[in-house]
Amino acid sequence: METNATNKKVALVVGAQGVIGRNLIDYLQTQEGWEIIGLSRRGGVSAAKVRQLAADLLDRESLRQITPALKEVTHIFYAAYQDRPSWAELVPPNLAMLVNITEAVEAASPRLQHISLMQGYKVYGAHLGPFKTPARESDPGHMPPEFNVDQQQFLEQRQQGKQWTWSAIRPSVVGGFALGNPMNLAMVIAVYAAISKELQLPLRFPGKPGAYNKLLEMTDAGLLAKATVWAATNPGSANQAYNINNGDLFRWNEMWPKIAAYFELDVAPPLPMSLSIVMADKEPLWNSMMAKYGLQYPYGEVSSWAFGDAVFAWDYDLLADGSKARRAGFHEYVETEAMFMGIFDDFRKRGVIPK
Repeated sequence: METNATNKKVALVVGAQGVIGRNLIDYLQTQEGWEIIGLSRRGGVSAAKVRQLAADLLDRESLRQITPALKEVTHIFYAAYQDRPSWAELVPPNLAMLVNITEAVEAASPRLQHISLMQGYKVYGAHLGPFKTPARESDPGHMPPEFNVDQQQFLEQRQQGKQWTWSAIRPSVVGGFALGNPMNLAMVIAVYAAISKELQLPLRFPGKPGAYNKLLEMTDAGLLAKATVWAATNPGSANQAYNINNGDLFRWNEMWPKIAAYFELDVAPPLPMSLSIVMADKEPLWNSMMAKYGLQYPYGEVSSWAFGDAVFAWDYDLLADGSKARRAGFHEYVETEAMFMGIFDDFRKRGVIPK
């Protein structure tokens, strides 16, 4: 770690307990010259290189209480999210959280250099239905509401006349480890497969019939962390948005049998079903599996069924052009099949699913 206080970089990772925030902290710990502050609503355990703080981003008084810890922050990595039942209801809390932490850090730290905003393909309308693919950062916007767009507009306006810059990072579905995360597809698949195996059932694709054959892509959480830090520290990336994805494409009709083979399961024809409905009664079964296999996490912490339903309902191509980041100097890539298998291995080691 650098000793020169004027060169020291202090990262504030907002949303530190999510899949993106966790992997970003892990990556920053391997990089020279960074001090790291993790911020989340429930906090976490501080370690040698990471100080964990707890605050409610919707409560300005809660943020004021941690202001002294923010006085040297140079980089905000914003990956916080609060779920709501509708697209319109998502806007006020998710915009307010970004506004509140930006104002808090601006007031506390004269050293702020950059704000990194985590977005996604919702900017392109991917959540609404078939959209123009491959999506590019220069594509025109769509009818609101969409909080990702509102957040970027806030940063663009707030940055005028300021010494700090911003970047907007747009991953596809992110793969990695996090508990209690409403958007964790790898966890959905792993737990669904583990329960299928316990019930001696084949692994059936549960999505819409058309979704099984469409093209899509994912973003490895480790690769995303590297890209996020790169964009935040690369001078040429100031005030830019970037699509970040693994660099390959796949179809479930090819990936699903490979996932089934990993779990030593047969594959049966797809059967459209809502995981939110059919998995709603599986907690007693999961409790018995916890006792039987020594699993470490209760059902509520490993369930993301609504997100699984959303992803498996995409009966249209979902992909974006990642070449802008490559042209600007970011050249990392990850094979998606290897990503899935690596995450499943990690889940087994952590006691999330049976070995």
